[in-house]
Amino acid sequence: MAETGMGTTTGTDWAAWQESWDRQQEWYMPDREERFRVMLDMVEALVGPEPRVLDLACGTGSITDRLLKRFPKATSTGVDLDPALLAIARGYFDGDERVTFVTADLKDDEWTRALPYTSYDAVLTATALHWLHIDPLATLYGQLGGLVRAGGVFMNADHMKDESTPRINAAEHAHRHAHMDRTRAEGAVDWADWWALAAKDPVLAEPTAKRFEIYGEHADGDTPSAEWHAGTLRETGGFAEARAVWCSPSDSLVLAVK
Repeated sequence: MAETGMGTTTGTDWAAWQESWDRQQEWYMPDREERFRVMLDMVEALVGPEPRVLDLACGTGSITDRLLKRFPKATSTGVDLDPALLAIARGYFDGDERVTFVTADLKDDEWTRALPYTSYDAVLTATALHWLHIDPLATLYGQLGGLVRAGGVFMNADHMKDESTPRINAAEHAHRHAHMDRTRAEGAVDWADWWALAAKDPVLAEPTAKRFEIYGEHADGDTPSAEWHAGTLRETGGFAEARAVWCSPSDSLVLAVK
């Protein structure tokens, strides 16, 4: 189901909800903006400043927001299943004809039929596909191979584990969580707190209840290595090139070119 320019007349401060989502995500990923910057650098380098973009598992539209601020002539289709995050996205982008939102389940074999276009210059996603296990993720990569035009790109910034470095992984995890504990004590809002606030909001309460019916507390997916992502994109998605173009101690941004 696709809707363009949908919003609400309730007076809800959608910009405040968008901002609070960003701050909550940054508590887990302090380098979140850096991965977005590199992602958009590569969009510009490979497909130019006026791309047609699919914001995959878009949530509140964080990628779309940064895309349109940097490239005003871009267009974006956001696709997600989460009714609460989509409510924020639709409210925040209400009236912007450059943006369309689609409700669809990426594990549904027919999800691409809900999209308004059959091909995209770029498909972008961040911190979302780790909700999927390896088999459905590989299937999704095969579907994306048919959506990205020749010369187009797919990028996924997410948690990607390198199991060959257990001591490095343990040290990074301990250091990152010590910082999170300090900022939590200073008032940072975590995932559970953010959703508790959404559940109390008169507009978001119902879609929040629905999203927990769909997902539960958190999905139990997989976090394979950047090498797995790159190899699967080449083998299953038919991408000509794929590799990590940015990484932190725990996350990577994998870029694939059709």
